[in-house]
Amino acid sequence: MTPPVVDLARENEEFRKGLWTGDKTQMVLMAIPEGGEIGGEVYHGNDPLLYFVAGTGVARIGDVEMDIANGEVGIGPSGVFHNFRNTRSGMLKLSTPYSPPEHEPGAQHATKAEAEADE
Repeated sequence: MTPPVVDLARENEEFRKGLWTGDKTQMVLMAIPEGGEIGGEVYHGNDPLLYFVAGTGVARIGDVEMDIANGEVGIGPSGVFHNFRNTRSGMLKLSTPYSPPEHEPGAQHATKAEAEADE
């Protein structure tokens, strides 16, 4: 039996780890190091949900900034700038489904720099 996604996300140490990709949906795990960020972005055609399972940080969605923590969900609405930063000690960990899939199946990047080089 596979552990729940929350457990897998808490155990993940990769910046981005593709957990599963289907025809219409993808599940990705992320681990953002102290002082790191996902990186500002605007998606068109999907509204990613980010479920935070460990750590704390700051979300910027459009012109609004707010604190985020374990157990909360952030949404990056299509067409709206968003970024999520780890502003505290320890890793900020999360899972995020994309529909449609956003990354190559099995995409795995140890660091943000690796992920950016692969895009």
